[in-house]
Amino acid sequence: MKRIWILLLCLMPMLAWAQTAPDALVRSTTDDVVNIVKQDPDLMNGKSGKVDALVEAKILPHFDFAQMTKMAMGRNWNKATPAQQSELVDQFRTLLVHTYAASISSVSDYKIVVKPTRMNENDTDVLVNTVVTRSGSAPITIDYRMEKADANWMVYDVLVDNVSLVTSYRSSFNSEIRRSGIDGLIQALQNRNKHLDG
Repeated sequence: MKRIWILLLCLMPMLAWAQTAPDALVRSTTDDVVNIVKQDPDLMNGKSGKVDALVEAKILPHFDFAQMTKMAMGRNWNKATPAQQSELVDQFRTLLVHTYAASISSVSDYKIVVKPTRMNENDTDVLVNTVVTRSGSAPITIDYRMEKADANWMVYDVLVDNVSLVTSYRSSFNSEIRRSGIDGLIQALQNRNKHLDG
């Protein structure tokens, strides 16, 4: 799983301009993030403060966490109170911050090819296809579901070798809810994030 997060990290849109095609955003962000890491020994060595700051500033602001959490919750989303929904979004976001931060130092080991995205001028929902390779490893396909919200393209799901990130979380979320309810899921996410805080 760590390898997947390493790959996802370097492909997140950093500049979300409406006039820029989604595949161009992914391509430029790949270069930007890899170059930032390569030029900073602290990032290469995984220094937590700098890593967290990079993740927060350059990557996560361009995820639609509310939509991702809602999709991951599935039918259980409407069973949650507004306060529970807000806490679930916060905890899910924190979990991804930890996950990305743990793997950012390795992003420069990968080569990413962003395929041209076929889309019409008025499209607001697209799939950006990429192929990620590393010496000695089989290629991995990573596809980004992106939606234009206002003037910005936002990521709302990621498919790794055709497996949806949101669907994967939906399975684990639903299992936890069956065991201990929505509050139990929130507690489980809080506990996991506290553990990752170390």
